[in-house]
Amino acid sequence: MAIAWSEKASSMEVLATPPSLSPPVVLTQDELKKIAAYKAVEFVESGMVLGLGTGSTAKHAVDRIGELLRLGKLKNIVGIPTSKKTQEQALSLGIPLSDLNSHPTVDLAIDGADEVDPHLNLVKGRGGSLLREKMVEGACKKFVCIVDESKLVNHLGGSGLAMPVEIVPFCWEFTARKLQNTLEDSGCVAKLRNGAKGEPFVTDNGNYIVDLYLQKSMGDLRAASDAILRIAGVVEHGMFLDMATTVIVAGELGITIKNK
Repeated sequence: MAIAWSEKASSMEVLATPPSLSPPVVLTQDELKKIAAYKAVEFVESGMVLGLGTGSTAKHAVDRIGELLRLGKLKNIVGIPTSKKTQEQALSLGIPLSDLNSHPTVDLAIDGADEVDPHLNLVKGRGGSLLREKMVEGACKKFVCIVDESKLVNHLGGSGLAMPVEIVPFCWEFTARKLQNTLEDSGCVAKLRNGAKGEPFVTDNGNYIVDLYLQKSMGDLRAASDAILRIAGVVEHGMFLDMATTVIVAGELGITIKNK
């Protein structure tokens, strides 16, 4: 109904917009992101330790959590931010913060994604926070991913946009060549990400990011993941495999909820 995609996730719920006699309202991409984010926050309960995502979609969820705390509808929430930017946002909203050292188990994480495949595998990190996101979301009991329907792909890398890999700055060109050669069967082109002034983009962890552009599917994602991580100089990649427990997709016809 709402989104023609795939039935490969184990369960799916479609919350369609009811028919109306009035002219259809065309929602912007940001409005769709906000709808998905607000739906995800419905999973939040008082007393939870929350992983707070990073990016334009996750920002709406963090704003909503802060609003519900201020209104007294949520209490005793502890947030673990996945970036310095999210940390600043959460502090400005009065959300109490901690880290994985103090809370090694996270009840729920809410975050966006750059791509979602039919098996709920994700590409994340185009905003540059993939390492901290993977650490926090890998420690959570439930990970709710929120996207608009433009992020749905048939296979990871299928959008033609970047699949990020965080690397150490030392001899980055050597590492980039290794990455490109490792995925040469997928037509990989590796490019160092630059900042606004043309200098290398630096992550919150002091590392660089190499963006991989793929012409074809990587095939076995586990094998591709292992091959990337075996390259000396690679810190982490942006494939989040079998990590999302729920994906909420907002489209112009309604919301689709997919569960593992």
